[in-house]
Amino acid sequence: MRGFIPGLTLSGLFYREAVKPIIQEFFPELSHSAALIGSGSEVLGFDDETSTDHNWGPRVMLLLSEDDHNKLSTQIERQLSERLPREFRGYPTSFTEPDSDDNGTQLLDPVADGPIRHRIELFTLRGFFGDYLGFDLNDAIQAADWLTFSEHKLRSIVDGTVYHDDLGLQAIRERFEYYPHDVWLYLLAAGWRRIAQEEHLTGRAGQVGDELGSALIGGRLARDIMRLCFLMEKRYSPFPKWFGTAFQQLKCGSTLQPILNQLVSARTWSAREEPLVLACEELARMHNELAITEPLTARVSSFFNRPFRVLRADRFVEAITARITDDEVKAISRLPLIGSSDIFSDNTDLLSDAFWRPRLRRLYERR
Repeated sequence: MRGFIPGLTLSGLFYREAVKPIIQEFFPELSHSAALIGSGSEVLGFDDETSTDHNWGPRVMLLLSEDDHNKLSTQIERQLSERLPREFRGYPTSFTEPDSDDNGTQLLDPVADGPIRHRIELFTLRGFFGDYLGFDLNDAIQAADWLTFSEHKLRSIVDGTVYHDDLGLQAIRERFEYYPHDVWLYLLAAGWRRIAQEEHLTGRAGQVGDELGSALIGGRLARDIMRLCFLMEKRYSPFPKWFGTAFQQLKCGSTLQPILNQLVSARTWSAREEPLVLACEELARMHNELAITEPLTARVSSFFNRPFRVLRADRFVEAITARITDDEVKAISRLPLIGSSDIFSDNTDLLSDAFWRPRLRRLYERR
């Protein structure tokens, strides 16, 4: 019986044992990089047996120079389709045609004869990053770029694995390793702003009998707290289906997860308040451990004369923004603190389609 092999491991074996020998025999002078980055749960190491039912299997990316891609890509594709094994480590190497009615989904397709419809995708470095991020590698990365790159895409670039690197793919990945310091400060401030805007609303909604509304606000606050945790630990957050899984891997995950579970499962606003208070106080302690501002009080207090306990998160916003020194980021921080595209929107199309990124950049322009 075939045992499950994690996709990153499978792809590395597939490149070294099946793809590379063909490249070396028929294109011995070819400079290339080989990797698995970009889309796919396996890139993040979160794949399992269920993942094998679509867009998963023996696959790898080959990155070529512009000249070699123009001259040789058709020949490389043909040699691979004719010479790859039909099966690798128990998995077919051929895939179905992309399903236009299902977002281009491809399935493993055990064909007995004829060319292999493989998923060895050929790119240039500029072509891949241009399509995936909507960014030209010849440009400097500006603050507005960082704020409009989707975090799940950034994570899928710095995660994954490079198996062979003649062209400097690893050096490019290092450009995207994490946000520059002042962009990071801006994002922390924007995250705290979201908490400041709603930390008193779970109680207020519940006070008037709207427990559903209170629960929804509590869930939003839980997500905002978790997002701040990713920022504080300098880890990009992944696509929503892996958000909680990746959160558990953070250093703070073991402390905050049970508290946040209580927050989102509470049935009344009064029961919801205690875990929210505990989570906010823990978040404040984590902030102080970063030592990016003077220490701030990590205890809650009453929201004016109303019976709701809050951290008064605006204190953190003001303290953090005061530490921003980069002129470009400072100018953006004088605008309303909307944060990055991930902070102000959870729309999948907006965050996944690079088409929107040039348009989103305008949000950070003063004119």
